[in-house]
Parts: sequence; C-alpha cells; structure tokens
Amino acid sequence: MKSIRFAIKFLWFSIILFFSQVTYSADMDKRINVVTTVAPITNIVRNIGMGYIDVTGIVPDGTDSHTFEPVPSDAKILTVADIIIVNGLDLELPTVKLAEKVKKAKTPVVRLGNRTLRKEDWRYDFSFPREHGHPNPHLWPNIALAMRYAEITRDSLIALDPRNKEGYIANTAAYLARLQKLDDAIFECVKSIPEKNRKLVTYHDSFAYFAPRYGMKVVAAIQPSSFSEPRPQEMIRIIKQINKEKVPAIFGSEVFPSKAAEQIARETGARFIDQLSDDELPAPPHDSFIGMMVSNMSIMTEALGGNPDCVANVDTRNITP
Repeated sequence: MKSIRFAIKFLWFSIILFFSQVTYSADMDKRINVVTTVAPITNIVRNIGMGYIDVTGIVPDGTDSHTFEPVPSDAKILTVADIIIVNGLDLELPTVKLAEKVKKAKTPVVRLGNRTLRKEDWRYDFSFPREHGHPNPHLWPNIALAMRYAEITRDSLIALDPRNKEGYIANTAAYLARLQKLDDAIFECVKSIPEKNRKLVTYHDSFAYFAPRYGMKVVAAIQPSSFSEPRPQEMIRIIKQINKEKVPAIFGSEVFPSKAAEQIARETGARFIDQLSDDELPAPPHDSFIGMMVSNMSIMTEALGGNPDCVANVDTRNITP
C-alpha cells in the first residue's frame, strides 16, 4: 500500500514538475510587444531588441508624422502593448493621447526626445517657432542624440524584461559601434564640402540638431509652422536669403512634395533635390535608420560639392539575432 501511495505521489510530482517546466519555458520564449511611431525610431528599437521583442510602428513609412492621426486599428495595437516608445517633444501628440486612453495601466510610455535633451536645449526655428510652444522634435539626424535614443531604449527594455538583459546589452553595443562609424563618416562628409557651401535649405525643418553638430548652417526651411505651403511674402524672403548666402542646392523629400520649393530653386538658380528623408527608410537591403542617413549624406555631400564616397564604408545592415 505504501509503495502505491509513493508511486501516486511521485506521479503527481512529475506531472507538476513537467507543467512547471513547460510554463517556465513558455515565459522564457515570450517576446515583449513593443509599439513605436515613426520609422527611424521603430528601426532603432528593433535593432536594440532584436531576437527578444516584436515591434509595430504606428506611423506608416513615408507619412507626414506631424499631421498623422491614428485610426481605430491603431487603438487595438496600443491596447496590447507591453511598452510604447515614442519620440516625444510633441511630435506624435494624437498618438500619445490615444495611447494614454487605451493602454494597459502598467504599460510605460517612453518619450525618447524628452529624456535625451534638457528643456533648455530644445530648438525653436523656422517650422517650429517658440511662440507656438512646440520644439523641433527631429533629434535623430544628430547621431550623438540617436545614440542616446539607443541607450534609453536598452535601459527601458531591460527594466521591463530583465531576463534578457545580456542580449539587450550585446545588441546595443554592436549597434552603437555602427552608429559611431556613421557619426565619424558624417564629419568626413562635411569636411569634404567646401566651407562656403556648408549651408542647408530644406523644405521641412528636419536638420536643426544635425547642423550644429557637424559644422553646417541651416539657412532656411521653406515649410511654415502650419505645415502648409509658404505664402508669397515668405517665398520672397527665402529667395533673398538664398541669393545672399549663395546656397548651391535646396533639399526636399518625397514625403513633402512642394511646387513652392521647385519655384524657389528656379528663381535662385539653386539645384533642387527632392530625395532627402528624415523619417522614410530606403528600400532593402539598406532599409535601416543608418541606411537612411547614409543615403542622405551621399546626396547632400554630392550636391554641395563634396565627396559622396565619405559614407561608402558605413555598414547599413540591421543587427541580426
């Protein structure tokens, strides 16, 4: 009788142990559900969490992030998020407001830009005047600031998912090394541009944090703060400024098609190039934030009289698990 009871207890113990191991294994295999916004941030987060997270970007590639309004299906995505990582600095206000309404109570919302720069370092300029109260949110073209985004993402994922701490640390170290090479290459690109040409006129004001780091000057941004086309008076002012500064090229993007930018180029004799991107990734195999910046620097450097080979050796691949 004792042997039968022992056998039954042993059987129950084995069953409990088996299901405990299955549950533990399932927990270990569970990936963190991360929701992001614009493509560069989505890609940075994906590289830091590669192998451990699932990432969904709310803002479609090539969409104007300033005017983007989330749809009902986005609410469903935000509801099941374990963590929401956004740029902040008022870039995604409608999405953040929706997230605060529908997310789980314990789901953190990480605002990368707000945690990267002190308020006194926020920039207000052509498309983002101080009187409107919204700072320029485009920190990521400044690679030193993009590196902080990566570090903040790493720390946020570790806080949520400490069992994969070593993986996040390893991914981040590899990614930061690539960002450092990109940063070095951008300095070389600008150095190759004649000093008198190190001036930027863009349609959208995306390079306000980029220019002071790398020794360039933003002369003008064509798009006003209302995100509409400029009025005739504004165009006359910009044309005068471009002629005064002898700017060789004006940069736009496919995300912001502009007849006004083309007209300004014709009036000033500057070359118009509509291929820069601040939030749309290139096609594979260079579909990464680093790939986007490599493309930008190649285009920008060549148009301003520098050597576009300055970024030829930058690794644009994403981190692999």
